[in-house]
Amino acid sequence: MLSESTITAAETPAANGHGEAHSTAGFKALMLGSIGVVYGDIGTSPLYALREAIVAASATEGGVTTLAVLGVLSLILWALIVVVTLKYVVILLRADNHGEGGTLALMALAQRAVSKGAGAIVLLGIISGALFYGDAVITPALSVLSAIEGIKLVTAAFDPYVVPLTVLILLVLFAVQSRGTARVAAFFGPVMCIWFAVIAVAALHPIVQHPEVLLALNPLYAVSFMIHHGVIGFVTLGAVFLAVTGAEALYADLGHFGKKPIQTAWLFIVLPSLALNYMGQGALIIGDPKGIENPFFLMFPDWALIPMVALATAATVIASQAVITGAYSLTRQAIQLGLLPRFEIRHTSEAHSGQIYIPRINLLLLIAVMLLVLLFRSSSALASAYGISVTGTMVVTAMMGFVVIWRVWRWSPFAAAALIAPFLFLDLTFLAANLLKVLEGGWVPLALGGMVMLLMYTWRRGSRLLFEKSRKLEFPLADLVAMLEKRPPQRVSGTAVFLTSDPQSAPTALMHSLKHYKVLHEKNVILTIETAPTPRIDPAERVRMEQLSATFSRVTLRFGFMESPNVPKTLAIARKLGWQFDIMSTSFFLSRRSLKPAAHSGMPRWQDLLFIRLSRSANDATDYFQIPTGRVVEVGTQVTI
Repeated sequence: MLSESTITAAETPAANGHGEAHSTAGFKALMLGSIGVVYGDIGTSPLYALREAIVAASATEGGVTTLAVLGVLSLILWALIVVVTLKYVVILLRADNHGEGGTLALMALAQRAVSKGAGAIVLLGIISGALFYGDAVITPALSVLSAIEGIKLVTAAFDPYVVPLTVLILLVLFAVQSRGTARVAAFFGPVMCIWFAVIAVAALHPIVQHPEVLLALNPLYAVSFMIHHGVIGFVTLGAVFLAVTGAEALYADLGHFGKKPIQTAWLFIVLPSLALNYMGQGALIIGDPKGIENPFFLMFPDWALIPMVALATAATVIASQAVITGAYSLTRQAIQLGLLPRFEIRHTSEAHSGQIYIPRINLLLLIAVMLLVLLFRSSSALASAYGISVTGTMVVTAMMGFVVIWRVWRWSPFAAAALIAPFLFLDLTFLAANLLKVLEGGWVPLALGGMVMLLMYTWRRGSRLLFEKSRKLEFPLADLVAMLEKRPPQRVSGTAVFLTSDPQSAPTALMHSLKHYKVLHEKNVILTIETAPTPRIDPAERVRMEQLSATFSRVTLRFGFMESPNVPKTLAIARKLGWQFDIMSTSFFLSRRSLKPAAHSGMPRWQDLLFIRLSRSANDATDYFQIPTGRVVEVGTQVTI
């Protein structure tokens, strides 16, 4: 583990989101892009959401009734209006962290605003981040399965091929990730626009045939359904929530597209299309209760089934792509913030820093998704596993939203609570309803999220203990510089750059270099890399230089939590500040620590061993900071923890 190049422990906030800061592209282009990337998940929910909710609602009634259909439909429509439109589109899109959104960006905003309780906010951020990985695993499996299942309506002979086809499509999807998403992303917007247009138009005929379905717009039908169905109504809520999964993407992609394009796309294209489609499915079921088998595809004539399966597959692949990309972005931010060890990060675009590929995350997601498909084998079975991770994230978002509205927007705590409490109550209700499905498959996202939380907590706690232990053993930098200037050792030409996480103490690599080589370079730079609590850093604030003596200087490089640190490229900025930096005459010294478990540690022994295993799996700091390997000297030390 190359610990001398870790991020300073004092900087801990995080953020979520995909890609770059607001683009200069035209408003229409941004709106089109948001339709493709932001709304893929929630846009493909009609494939399974209404079907699962009505099946749950009619479990004890011996069949599907018109009142049950209207009640469930009303619940779905008002969930879209209250949870998505009011909570996310109207309120949370305003709570941006320097233009970036997402639960972890909200965490960073909340953490900066409080003096006490910051640890609890970080814990909430870890929980939401961990649950997102559960969503990233289930979304591709459920979405693609539900799309491919449409071919069973053509002929039952296709039934045995649903799972193999799903596996093949997902294999191809994960295989092409390393090539980057730029080319594919260009088609996302137009394909999703066609998707929303088609699902809206297909719903018109059933609605015209059974206009009574429009009664579902009255919220009293939702209230009446919940009152008269008791426990079944509560269970149905868990399935109703499937209609709003993907709402977090609205907020997470704020930095990529901006507030106005996302809001406009939702209010004028996505919401009307979804509402029409759900009502169309409801009308079809009212007319023919047997349509509950697959109401989405049954709205289309026989000749359109194959084209619709193809379009649905494309839409679900787009939804899966967005959540996979989100997992990469979240992982990069977690690494930057010291919540996960360094993983290899590859940039797939020279123009867009947000387009990245993380091989290890891609492989882990692929394995998990394949296991889910083979374990559950149908979208109905997998739907039970969906929802818990998303509702958990929404609860966390509401809690941190309260802190931001209170402390950042400076509302009174009572006004902030009055605004957020109804949404938090709804989120908690949805979470409780989804928790009823733990034994049916809900354990999957909980188990996955629990493992990720354990890894993040162990890495954060172990890194802090290691930092504190190392600091006690280190020599004050100012004292060492004074000693070396007074009685300098043998000098050699060139510049030495020593990476350290503690700019006040002498780097271990420097101490060992003096001990073993007994020489010192003509110029020596103590380099610290910090992660700022903002998504990006202004180039003017990127580099801070301080001259300690004639031959020693201290340099701090600052990166936002959504930026990838490129040390050589950034050091070129230092030339403007007077440092004659030449990469070919510069050596970078890093300390490689070998960790051993101590007899008495601040963590249980199993956690010590887990932290050591994680540290050994960390990617080389030379690659992570993009330092030329030919200019790096590593010094090994052994530390007990």
